[in-house]
Amino acid sequence: MPNAISVPKVTPQSKPRRLPVTSYTFALSWSPEFCKGREMQARHRTQCSRRNGRFGFVAHGLWPESRGSWPQWCSAARTVPPAEARRNMCMMPSARLIASQWAKHGSCMTRKPETYFKVTRILWKSLSFPGMDALSRDEELTAGKLRDAFVKANPAWPRSAVGIDLNRRGWLEELRLCYGKNFMPKACDRRRFGPGDSTKVKIWRGL
Repeated sequence: MPNAISVPKVTPQSKPRRLPVTSYTFALSWSPEFCKGREMQARHRTQCSRRNGRFGFVAHGLWPESRGSWPQWCSAARTVPPAEARRNMCMMPSARLIASQWAKHGSCMTRKPETYFKVTRILWKSLSFPGMDALSRDEELTAGKLRDAFVKANPAWPRSAVGIDLNRRGWLEELRLCYGKNFMPKACDRRRFGPGDSTKVKIWRGL
């Protein structure tokens, strides 16, 4: 990772929405799909240029939920210190993403960005990922098979807590793992669960 990290200032994109937190979503972006066409963009250089290696899943963010809605853009007087941003770059390889996730989501969970990212790292380090290369070569891959592979790698996880997000053409964009307020896996609602088990899934490996 770069020795020096510059953390950009983030401006709220909508009004604050302060709601009680009832559960959480941990969104894990599939980097090869995200980086398709972004390889030469300066703002995505760390993640997509391959100068820092090739990323598979990366943390998009830990999002608080609130009974069908979600809190966002709560008071965030504190900004992410550069040292804290650098500490998280292997998990979340974009200083802009780190800053925006704290401002939009983390500020509704805790008062300090260090606490928000500590919890995010704990959840990140608790996960194992299936062999995505092999899955990407399965021409009959479905959302159900992908969920089964994740559960096989993480036996404590119920399938009902493994949400999937596909783009319009059926390519994997994210896993969206559902947690209760106690940070234990919990069944996703329909919005977060995503496509049914029989839905065909394609996984981009990158070039």
